[in-house]
Amino acid sequence: MISSLEIRETFLKYFEQNGHKRVPSSSLIPFNDPTLLFTNAGMNQFKDIFLGRERRPYTRAATSQKCMRVSGKHNDFKDVGHSRRHHTFFEMLGNFSFGDYFKADAIHFAWELLTRRYGLDPGRLWITVFREDDEAWDIWHRQEGIPAERIVRLDEADNFWAMGETGPCGPSSELHYDFGRSPLPDHGECDLTCPCGRWVEVWNLVFMQYNRDASGRLEPLPSPSIDTGMGLERITTILQGQTSNYDTDLFQPLLDEVSGLCGNDYGADPGDDVSMRVIADHARAAAFVVGDGQYPGNDRRGYVLRKILRRAMVHGKRLGIADPFLYRLAGSVIEAMRPAYPELAETRETVARVIRREEESFAGTLGEGLRDFNERAARLKAAGKRALPGEEAFFLYDTRGLPLEIIEDLARENGLTVDEAAFERAIESQRARSRRDYASGKIRQEVAQALFEGTTDFVGYDAAGPVLARIRAIIVDGERAEAVSAGERGELALDATPFYAASGGQVGDTGTITCDGARARVLDTIYRGTAITHLVEVDSGRLETGDEVTAEVDLGKRRLTMKNHTATHLLQAALRQVLGAHVKQAGSLVTPERLRFDFTHYAPLSPAEIRKVEDLVNGEIWDNSPIATSLMDLEEAMRSGATALFGEKYQEKVRVVEVPGFSRELCGGTHVPATGHIGVFKIVGEGGISAGVRRVEAVTGPAALERFRSDEELIDALQEEGRVPRQEIPALLEKLHERVRSLERELGELKARSARSAIGDILSAGREIRGVQVVAHAVPSADRAGLRTLADELKQRLGSGVVVLGTPQDGKPALVVMVTADLCGRIPAGGVIKRIAPLVGGGGGGKPELAEAGGKDASRLGEALDASYGVIEEMLAAAP
Repeated sequence: MISSLEIRETFLKYFEQNGHKRVPSSSLIPFNDPTLLFTNAGMNQFKDIFLGRERRPYTRAATSQKCMRVSGKHNDFKDVGHSRRHHTFFEMLGNFSFGDYFKADAIHFAWELLTRRYGLDPGRLWITVFREDDEAWDIWHRQEGIPAERIVRLDEADNFWAMGETGPCGPSSELHYDFGRSPLPDHGECDLTCPCGRWVEVWNLVFMQYNRDASGRLEPLPSPSIDTGMGLERITTILQGQTSNYDTDLFQPLLDEVSGLCGNDYGADPGDDVSMRVIADHARAAAFVVGDGQYPGNDRRGYVLRKILRRAMVHGKRLGIADPFLYRLAGSVIEAMRPAYPELAETRETVARVIRREEESFAGTLGEGLRDFNERAARLKAAGKRALPGEEAFFLYDTRGLPLEIIEDLARENGLTVDEAAFERAIESQRARSRRDYASGKIRQEVAQALFEGTTDFVGYDAAGPVLARIRAIIVDGERAEAVSAGERGELALDATPFYAASGGQVGDTGTITCDGARARVLDTIYRGTAITHLVEVDSGRLETGDEVTAEVDLGKRRLTMKNHTATHLLQAALRQVLGAHVKQAGSLVTPERLRFDFTHYAPLSPAEIRKVEDLVNGEIWDNSPIATSLMDLEEAMRSGATALFGEKYQEKVRVVEVPGFSRELCGGTHVPATGHIGVFKIVGEGGISAGVRRVEAVTGPAALERFRSDEELIDALQEEGRVPRQEIPALLEKLHERVRSLERELGELKARSARSAIGDILSAGREIRGVQVVAHAVPSADRAGLRTLADELKQRLGSGVVVLGTPQDGKPALVVMVTADLCGRIPAGGVIKRIAPLVGGGGGGKPELAEAGGKDASRLGEALDASYGVIEEMLAAAP
């Protein structure tokens, strides 16, 4: 049976052989396309080429694109689990022509690949074309020899594609596969427009040949293009002789693992099967989405991921899985997909950590939500009602944290429906309140509505203290108070303040507020709507509303923060010079100790790029350029070239901070008067925080000096220990590393010799099962390569038989199964590994002659090896 890995590779190699550039999948997170929630088609990454905005050094491309369809018209979320063909995450195989070949070649490529390379029966394939596309009909009929009765003309809704209301568009042609009969009982004859399941769309070829203007008129494009898409999951189902995507090697290992977790066999119970399919699908989606840098949250993409995880958790609970489990399945997904997406393996620890944290945080809420739903469902059924009111569904959604799709799943299981219209009205009502509340500042200061009215005059640009001010309001323990006394904490609002409130990435100021023997430490400064409040702890005395106080900022910390904030502006300007204008701020943190800057970029910074950025920033520092600040109209500031934070909302009047000739940004933060005050700038860290977003961490001034000192101390220690001058330290380290590698090789050879010396003992401990020699043995210390080598030697010595070896491998067990060629038809190695790997908490696969698996529970390695004898006996008993 051809594997999904081979199907994907065959597709890409075929098009490479036909002059196409193999282009890696783009991220699931379309950072540069705000119109998309997730990447949902292969053409997304080529959109600017089709629109004429971008040129690349190739005119033919082929991809296997990671896709998600969970929103808008492409939303399969509700169908997942109940359908055997719908998924949240899937892979789209596609070939593209950018003004190169057109219909004749696109059609020929598709037909040749499906019928000659993949070997599909041509009699099972049917074709659809746009009703007016005589050219495509003729190519299918005359060029490829498709009988006229198997070419169906359909209307625009089915066979005409458009990028939007205006722009590139064109007719399409689809290839459909006929399974021969409907899976529905007593279903009569039907055609390919029937949704019964007999027919499945395999491949869609889009002929982009027109441009539609605002009036709807179609004008021929000067360079017609091709955009095609074929779902890997669907073509794998067909080529592996299945009718359900979940019966293929893309899902079976996951379903086997889920079965092992819950103790139920897949296929034994239709309701359990739905839950298992939901979990398998959602584990794949979660692994890839988190791997591409999106974490669960309440933003649009984050909430979709959270819905996916929570729905899988609900179905896990339904199957009786009590402990966190999705993070383990995600690890299995990563392992299975490593050959096609090796970069995913680099995110394994992050994916596991993020998913497990979400599982643990939702566990308590889930229990409460399910109990609440069950009580409501029981009450409704007892009253003879069959619909969950929308207001109750909204309560479960808003208060219990259950997404609507989960509520609908639960309702369906209980024979109920959900009043979606009323639910949507409740949602919209909440959104309207939120919009009103946001506009008035009510959300952030309900408690402070009567206390912190109006705005606070910030006088900290020109004075850091001492400043005389009057206490306008006090809050203690969330309630209005007339005073705050020694030992208590509270919030103070003054009529004017030199304290900067946290915003724009800059932390809030600290310092003191004093009055007639009373002294309070300011621990932080924040905004409450338009008012600035000071979080204080009173050391002595008593502060009362109306008191005149002295407010004094900690100037030492303020000055350090100013150095780092101005350095952040210099850093962004330098990054744009070195990397390109695509660099945009994606977040920042400015503290007295350090600065952190997140920005959009597609690759790690090289050492040379980091050095160049440092040189540019330090050059500006040593020029001691004056910092200019000015208030401007927003439109004027943007016309002047000032950099704004993407997505930020600004007032009509904005503050512009400028390092003449180098940087100009909209910023309300505090800055040094001239760049020379920064002293020196040093990058101390650079890395990726999500797909397309990098993070730089740096220090300035005294912190940079301390960093240099600690580096010097480290180098001095290495010199003293190695007794070499500093310039020879790299050579010393390389020498030591080579020595370690040499010792590791020697150790490996010793282990191999030791294992080989025991071959006789291992063989003598084997068993004969139905005339077949079977050896199952645990090797105490070996890596995977050593395990394979030993298994191969044992197989050679057996001549005919099965070898099953395992090793605990530092708590992470590994298994390998080898079968001699004469037996692999009756005892496929992959079949054995799939049965025993779940016993060690893992999964794997391979070919009939060789299969491997990893696991997580080394304590059950012996159990897995013993179980292999029974598995092999079952296979032999079932074999003809």
